[in-house]
Amino acid sequence: MLRYLTAGESHGRCLIAIVEGVPSGLCLKSSLIDRELARRQIGYGRSERMKMEEDHVEILSGVRGDITIGSPVCLIIPNKAGEKWHSSPPLTALRPGHADLAGALKYNHKDLRSVLERSSARGTATRVAVGAIARTLIREVGIEVISHVTQIGTVKANSAVKIVQSRQDESKKILSEVDRSPLRCLDEEAAQRMRRKIDAAKRRGDTLGGTFEVIVTGIPPGLGSYVHWDRKLDGQLAQAVMSIQAIKGVEIGLGFSYAGFSGSEVHDEIIYRDGFRHKSNNAGGLEGGVTNGEPIILRAVMKPIPTLQKPLPSIDLRTKKRVRASIQRSDVCAVPAAGVVAEAVVAIEIAKAFQEKFGGDTLREIRRNYKGYLNQMKKA
Repeated sequence: MLRYLTAGESHGRCLIAIVEGVPSGLCLKSSLIDRELARRQIGYGRSERMKMEEDHVEILSGVRGDITIGSPVCLIIPNKAGEKWHSSPPLTALRPGHADLAGALKYNHKDLRSVLERSSARGTATRVAVGAIARTLIREVGIEVISHVTQIGTVKANSAVKIVQSRQDESKKILSEVDRSPLRCLDEEAAQRMRRKIDAAKRRGDTLGGTFEVIVTGIPPGLGSYVHWDRKLDGQLAQAVMSIQAIKGVEIGLGFSYAGFSGSEVHDEIIYRDGFRHKSNNAGGLEGGVTNGEPIILRAVMKPIPTLQKPLPSIDLRTKKRVRASIQRSDVCAVPAAGVVAEAVVAIEIAKAFQEKFGGDTLREIRRNYKGYLNQMKKA
């Protein structure tokens, strides 16, 4: 089953990921991973540093002739500004909202660069690279992961759930439509207001957060499990998305909106039409920690980026005196990019659940097992 480790710092020589459990027989090119890395760098509100990074991956092992061979895949993403942080002057002005204080206390650091270099969202590049492998695998069985921005600051956009559910066979096309928007938002009128909101925050030296929605289509029933708490797929998905830097809340289906309804108003009626279906999808495709055959719908909220160009009052780690928080290169808004990272981590969890259910050391085995399961479902 897919698992991975990452290493590297924001301004170190490189970022590294080692991915185990990739089945043999999967076509995997570095250009495919590069496309996903480029998507992580798009979005209105990003800083000029995105032009400095221009991420490109090198596949060091586990692939021969662009085909995976079953052994661990090692990925390396060089940093163009590599090793500069080793000679950088100490940073001691704590930034509210960052990992600075908690990390310094935990690891007994006196220079905050030793915290921020690893806690930085730069590390999401490796997760996007691993997610590109997972996405390639699940696309082989018709599963697609889409994200789009639903809110920036106080500006809200329409959900894409109805659009995607009515056009499930066109998931890839919908994804390309989203990426053509600088805000990765399908609601063009709302996107224009979002841009104005971001521009105003930039002029103030401030930042903005927001929300995004992730939709997984082509998902079969039966992924995940209700028999143990740690095998529930909704829990695994929530943990994966929650672990992305600056994410402070995750909901599935109606999520927190459930609180305002009675049970008779929200539970999805089951029907039978060439197989079991639901009249609605308020559950977001998961019941009891198991997929029910409907698209998975997940939303998350990203807090405003803590690094401000007009920094908040703070404390110096060493002197304990009042200072202004330090200023680093940062974005005004990174919600569109966060959606891309969420696609990656969701794809990883879906791939893991799929492998757990259908097993196989080769892509051919997995396809065979999945085909047998679908035939079984038709007889249910």
